[in-house]
Amino acid sequence: MTDAMQAAETAPFGAVPAGLVIGADGLARCSWGGSTPDYQPYHDLEWGRPVHGDDALFERMSLEAFQSGLSWITILRKRPAFRAAFAGFAIEAVAEFTEADAARLMADAGIVRNRMKVDATLHNARVAAALPGGLAALLWSYAPEPRPRPVTSAEVPATTPESIAMAKDLKKRGFKFVGPTTAYALMQATGMVDDHLAGCFVAQAGP
Repeated sequence: MTDAMQAAETAPFGAVPAGLVIGADGLARCSWGGSTPDYQPYHDLEWGRPVHGDDALFERMSLEAFQSGLSWITILRKRPAFRAAFAGFAIEAVAEFTEADAARLMADAGIVRNRMKVDATLHNARVAAALPGGLAALLWSYAPEPRPRPVTSAEVPATTPESIAMAKDLKKRGFKFVGPTTAYALMQATGMVDDHLAGCFVAQAGP
C-alpha cells in the first residue's frame, strides 16, 4: 500500500488528506499549489522536477536568494522581468555586469530592488563562472538518495543535513545569500529532493 493510499484510508470519509487541495480539474495538489492561479502551473510543471545546466541552476539560486524575506509568489510573478534584467541568468553574461548595470537593476521596478541581493547575484555569477567543474555538478553533488515522499506538509523540513552542507560549501567558495534554508528551497525547486506530498497527482505521476 502506498503512503497516499494509507493517508486516504485514515482520513475521514470524503475528506482530503491534510496538506492537499482538490482543484477545479479534480486533481489533488499540494495545498500551496492550488492557492493561486499563478502557483498551479509552477507546481504542476516545474517545482520538484529535475533541473540541470549551470545557467538554469544559477537562475534558481538567484531567485531563491531574492525571495529571502518575501513570498515566493512575488518572485514568481516577477520572474519574466528578472530574466530580462539579468540577461536570462546566463552566468558568463551576468559575470560581466558593471556598476552601471547594478544601477540599472536598482532602477528597474519590475524586479526586487534590494542592493545587497543585486550585488550578491553579480558576485555569485563571477564565482560560478570561475568554478571548476561547473555549478550544476557542485549543487547536484549534495542531492540525497531518493526517499519516501512526505504524507503531510508537517513532514516537509526547512533544512536537512545535505542543505546545511551545501550552504557551508557554497559560502566557503565565496557565494552569498545561500544559507541552509535557501539551499533546501533550491533543492526542492530543482528536483534534488521530491517534496510533493504522497497524495499529490504530480507525485503519483513521477518526475
